[in-house]
Amino acid sequence: MALKLSLIAALFTIGIGCSQDTVSNDAGVDAGADAGDDAADSGGDLVDDGGSDPGSDPGSDPGPGDDDQADGDGSAADDGETLFDGDDDQADGNDADGAEADQDDGGSDPGADQGPSGWRSLLYPIDWTPDFTDNEGRFLHDVSYAGYHYSEDPIPDISEPVFDVVATYGADNTGSSDATAAIQAAIDAAGSAEGGVVYLSTGTYRLDGLLTVNSSNIVLRGDGPQLTQLYFTRDQDMNSQAGITLRGSVQSQLELALADDAAAREFSVTVDDASGLQVGDDVQVGWVITDEFIAEHETTGTWVTFNGQWKPFFRRVVTAIDLASTPNVVELDIPLRYPALLRDSASLRKVSGFISECGIESLGLSNAIGYDTAWSFNRAHVLTIDQAKDCWVQDVYSFDSHSGEDSYHLQSGGILISNSKRVTVTDCRMERAQHRGGGGNGYLFEVLKSNEILVRDSTADAGRHNFIQNWDFGTSGCVFLRCTSRNGRMLLGTWDPIGVIGYCEYHHSLAMANLVDACQLEDGWIGFNRRSESSGAGHTTTQNIYWNNSGGGTIKSLQYQWGYIIGVNDMNVRTSLTDLDLIFNSVGTAPEDWVEASPDGSTLVPESLFEDQLQRRLR
Repeated sequence: MALKLSLIAALFTIGIGCSQDTVSNDAGVDAGADAGDDAADSGGDLVDDGGSDPGSDPGSDPGPGDDDQADGDGSAADDGETLFDGDDDQADGNDADGAEADQDDGGSDPGADQGPSGWRSLLYPIDWTPDFTDNEGRFLHDVSYAGYHYSEDPIPDISEPVFDVVATYGADNTGSSDATAAIQAAIDAAGSAEGGVVYLSTGTYRLDGLLTVNSSNIVLRGDGPQLTQLYFTRDQDMNSQAGITLRGSVQSQLELALADDAAAREFSVTVDDASGLQVGDDVQVGWVITDEFIAEHETTGTWVTFNGQWKPFFRRVVTAIDLASTPNVVELDIPLRYPALLRDSASLRKVSGFISECGIESLGLSNAIGYDTAWSFNRAHVLTIDQAKDCWVQDVYSFDSHSGEDSYHLQSGGILISNSKRVTVTDCRMERAQHRGGGGNGYLFEVLKSNEILVRDSTADAGRHNFIQNWDFGTSGCVFLRCTSRNGRMLLGTWDPIGVIGYCEYHHSLAMANLVDACQLEDGWIGFNRRSESSGAGHTTTQNIYWNNSGGGTIKSLQYQWGYIIGVNDMNVRTSLTDLDLIFNSVGTAPEDWVEASPDGSTLVPESLFEDQLQRRLR
């Protein structure tokens, strides 16, 4: 009782209420949105769903565009004061002040002396373990597995063999002539040698074509993003294409139906006969999008694009097999994030074909072309990583185009990670997209159908949705750490120089157990029931965590089941199920998301949830 009274008193002190100080055009649903742009991707990966749809362009699905011209969230009014649209329901813990941290309580090092005291989340006590659950069933997933080699190993410094694109392959680094063939020859030679460093010395490289890496153990390395710069000039047939593409070819080899339901946070599944598996196998755990699954999530008539299809929700590795038990037990490297039910024909599939140990380092990249021409294509990225594991992008910046559009860096998209797992993107900067209209454009850091992706210490400036999870089921365990997002704007056409605010976003189909951690969000981040937008995105988010974010932007979070906004600092946080501007987006999202704010302006401990969980796991 004393704790409850103290929480209420603290809430009264910081003045949490149910403010509705936003204008009516900041709605969750854009009645005029055209949902057709996504219809081309039927998601028909029925057999293996290891990556691209058979018979289609494997770069990225042609339909993961947002197709909503305003997403219904275009109100500039969201840049105003800090609001907590909670219902002040202390029984649910909403907007509860966190527990005061010990003087010796750790920030990113559990138990270490951090000097000044701070406050801890009630869901992350000093003795937290991944099994911790409060008496209302709330818990924080262990998201510490994200990144290259689970973030347990540093990104390697590969030194040899070296394939020098200028000295050996004759690439022009003055920008005077097309260097595509010479650079591709160096990449192909590295592939034939089973790996190596494709070195691009200081200079400017004009590429009239596109580059592809389809072998493992290849690193493309320059001397720095201001010194080694590649600009792609192609202005035809750029739908769902990228300047550089790293791509594997994932195929399913064996499917085993689960013998029992598997619970969230479990490291194992059971099958009748696991003799066809070995420790170290790549596997996918997934299930069919059944009518029952859809009805459970109250999305009947909304989730229609993927009905009846098997989807890989979790990309994992086998760590142990118990053939003596009945049924057999298969241990996995990373816990499940959601229940896998026999009702939905849940199964485990053995797969192979991921590209691995590839890196893109110390390069400047640009693919801006004529402004009007850029708007004639959808989803033209500067870099795509598809069907990959244990790869990285490091110290890669976009830069001003060499095509006469000096204020723009990118045709549309920046870095896309799809159908992949355990990829790190670090110390990167993507800016100034030309095409920021509907159809999947202007996404500067994009993740779709991927697990345990780590995007850290990176900046996105002037895209449509600067950081985004996009299209289809199967994204979980991803972390955005100390990222900066600013100037997100959604434009209506080439004639529109202003547009409306564009948020970072959970965009499609139940992204789960992801973390936005210690980010500077000057525009904001949203996730809720988008209903019929984007070919029936429906609930886009569940069990995701916003931790210790700042920047003055807006967080709109109405997650299926629970969502968590902890340490909101100067953010405008909107979670109310009765918010008139979000009333259509709240359907099926009760209970209201958990929100915790500092009781007295003190520091949230730890400052980074990801880094603290990682240290706990490794110690």
